[in-house]
Amino acid sequence: MSMGPVMVDLKGLELQPEERDMLRHPAVGGVILFSRNYESPQQVRDLAASIHALRQPPLMAAVDQEGGRVQRFRDGFFRLPPVGRLGEIHDQDPRRALYLAQEAGWLMASEVLSVHVDLSFAPVLDLDLGVSDVIGDRAFHRDPEVVTELALAYQRGMHEAGMASVGKHFPGHGGVAADSHHTLPEDPRRYADLEMQDMVPFQRLCHNGLNGIMVAHVLYPQVDAQPAGFSGRWLRQLLRESLGFQGVIFSDDLSMGGAEWAGDYPQRARMALEAGCDMVLVCNQPECAAQVVESLSGYHDPAAQLRLARMHGRDFPELATLRDNPRWQTAVRLLEDCEAERWLDMDLD
Repeated sequence: MSMGPVMVDLKGLELQPEERDMLRHPAVGGVILFSRNYESPQQVRDLAASIHALRQPPLMAAVDQEGGRVQRFRDGFFRLPPVGRLGEIHDQDPRRALYLAQEAGWLMASEVLSVHVDLSFAPVLDLDLGVSDVIGDRAFHRDPEVVTELALAYQRGMHEAGMASVGKHFPGHGGVAADSHHTLPEDPRRYADLEMQDMVPFQRLCHNGLNGIMVAHVLYPQVDAQPAGFSGRWLRQLLRESLGFQGVIFSDDLSMGGAEWAGDYPQRARMALEAGCDMVLVCNQPECAAQVVESLSGYHDPAAQLRLARMHGRDFPELATLRDNPRWQTAVRLLEDCEAERWLDMDLD
């Protein structure tokens, strides 16, 4: 059975019978895990194993494990600093920041892979322009060149651990104040302005090993009348043809307010796939996810399936062995030190 175009979520700490049935549907290709699915490293490893055992080739298991505010697996995992902290260090010591970024990417990916979860949706390639609270310190920096350098180093660490990289949120979410979880933000800038600023990290990483991209639920009316995640101009013409991106294109969650523009859930999924997405995410709405899955029963895109097959994890270390690894120990110490420095700086201020 090939991988389908829909990524769904789960209710709790273990698979329910109805979830097993859904995950066996040919339109499903992956599962995204949240904090409600996590209790301990062993528990989530068992959950991931049960997901992988349902199908061949196995379904993809994914998570958002950025660090800072967005880290789904916490107890038993290293508490990663927000990547914006690496940008602060870059302002003072670029060489140190690049080294820390590479080690942070390796550490994050190694720990996630140790519980047999294939993928974390990272790195964030948005710019911290001081406009978007939902982005903020999830971004490395405000300067696109600094974001690019740090993201390349972070990605290098992820690849060394055996994890594919997914840059988000194309073509850039940092220029809008509205939160796309609740509404559809509009960015009034021209394409030329976006190309010279927000899109720089995406352009550079597209040609330097980026395996996947997640698209923003943001409308850029100077470029297209459709939001980026539903826009053939953004995805097929600009991302695929102009930028030459050959990796996987993921939608952002279709249950977000920014996706309501496209209609009901099956309409949202169909429009995103027709625009150029390879896989669509439907989270926190199990009945709607079931509607999407059923509506795509006959959907088949061989090229997308080939791209998706390359996103599985390539190395799954034992967590105990990982913690004995000198590189893990050094990375933990260095990242703890950089967080301690931040708190010390705040006290001095």
